[in-house]
Amino acid sequence: MKKVVYSEKAPAAIGPYSQAIKTEKTIYVSGQLPVDPATGAFPSDDIKDQTKQSLTNIKNILESEGYTMANVVKTTVLLADINDFAAMNEVYATFFEGDFPARSAFQVVAVPKGAKLEIEAIAYKE
Repeated sequence: MKKVVYSEKAPAAIGPYSQAIKTEKTIYVSGQLPVDPATGAFPSDDIKDQTKQSLTNIKNILESEGYTMANVVKTTVLLADINDFAAMNEVYATFFEGDFPARSAFQVVAVPKGAKLEIEAIAYKE
């Protein structure tokens, strides 16, 4: 079983991909840019604001299928500047309670639309 997941509380895909795909008990959330779905813009140029928006988008996508951030088992964070790691991490930590998911974080040459980061997630629920 494969189901396309869509939430109006997250920005629509800007290319040929889905916000997320659900297979039985797992949801694969595509990389979320820090785009506010209400305005279509970044909340600001601040890494903390952008981190919060990207993670809020992930949270909203998961909630559309009855999942929470507690169901996240793996994330990948793509940073335009690795020097933003500590500030990103500060906000990131506030989205999880208890055990944190596994995570990779990388500096990349560029993030779409000139964002400071993009975050993807995998969530699992029995």
